[in-house]
Amino acid sequence: MQLHIVANTTFGAGMSGGDRILIECARRWAGHGHSITLFVWEEGGELYRRNHLDNVRYVIWSVARFRKLGFALLYLIRTLRGCIEALRISKTVNPNTVVYSASDFLPDSLPGFLMARRLNVPWIASLYLFAPNPFKGFRGNYRRGFRLPDLKTMLYYLSQRIPEWLIRHYAAMVFVTSEPDRQYFMNRGFSPNRVIAIQGGVDLKEAQRVPKPEIVKYDAAFVGRFHPQKGVIELIDIWDRVRQVKPNARLAIIGEGSLEPQMRQEIEHFNLQNNIDLYGFTDGEAKYRILKSSRLFLHPAIYDSGGMAAIEGMACGLPAVGFDLPALKTYYPQGMLKAPIADLNAFAQLVLNLLDDSELYIYTSQDALDLAEQWDWDKRASDIIARIQGEFGTEVEKAA
Repeated sequence: MQLHIVANTTFGAGMSGGDRILIECARRWAGHGHSITLFVWEEGGELYRRNHLDNVRYVIWSVARFRKLGFALLYLIRTLRGCIEALRISKTVNPNTVVYSASDFLPDSLPGFLMARRLNVPWIASLYLFAPNPFKGFRGNYRRGFRLPDLKTMLYYLSQRIPEWLIRHYAAMVFVTSEPDRQYFMNRGFSPNRVIAIQGGVDLKEAQRVPKPEIVKYDAAFVGRFHPQKGVIELIDIWDRVRQVKPNARLAIIGEGSLEPQMRQEIEHFNLQNNIDLYGFTDGEAKYRILKSSRLFLHPAIYDSGGMAAIEGMACGLPAVGFDLPALKTYYPQGMLKAPIADLNAFAQLVLNLLDDSELYIYTSQDALDLAEQWDWDKRASDIIARIQGEFGTEVEKAA
């Protein structure tokens, strides 16, 4: 099978969940003989090559010279350049070709849609997170009333209406994160076979290669983007509550993002400089060394459709603690203790319970390991490509 993957949104050194899904799946698909072509701009190509996605063909949509114009204009330029290039692509195509947009963001979704239409092949769309109501924001699930939306949140919400409409009317298949999102599209006419809850995965072999240290340095760890939806500001407050009971409790935070200055202010405000270490973006074995030097994994997301970072901690045997978001009921049915949304005291208490109750810790740790076995990337990537081939094998040949 030939997959044309449009991944033109990547920006910055960090990695989104969609980037991770693309990298892990494309690497394995190519390794099993499928032909993969990635349509990216320069920064995307650098990210994917840096993460050893080497056995694919890269087509660079060059826009790096416009970086100096800032994020917003560069975003529009990437979208326009992608659309133009998609409409110029040669119509000579392998009969078993599928176009896959790596995200719902406009630089991925619009060129992907246009490319599929030009080639007359199926379009697989991705929508991994629905934008929040702009009058409530990411914290709207637990804050009463409404707020005046900021420009960024409003633009995010409005811009997502375009790919959502295209997906509902033109996508042959859609990748989502969790079962609630899958139900959303099924309620709007998609057959169950054509809405796939990807969830994510974990490289069990990589996690198992890293030995557990003799000394556990941290009581808990967090991995994720420093973004409002991930609950990183709440995380600092939670850790202060843990520290009030355990003065020497230590937390490792892995990630980067726009909220880092505010997080550092909160750490200073609560005088947690000796209790929290910020590692920045860390991946691969270095990340697993930190996780295996920790006892728990914290997943304080307050608005999410899933989030695969916690499974990496679970693969190391770490029990997790999170908020009881609707998506997490099916996403993490075991291995994670859940507090009522926004109840920081309850969250902190669950952390303390796991640290103090060895029987609860061992039981939850085993649940976490058992769940991680089901998330292995080898199995997940194989299942996804089998679903694609099962749906489009004959249909793709007809489209040619």
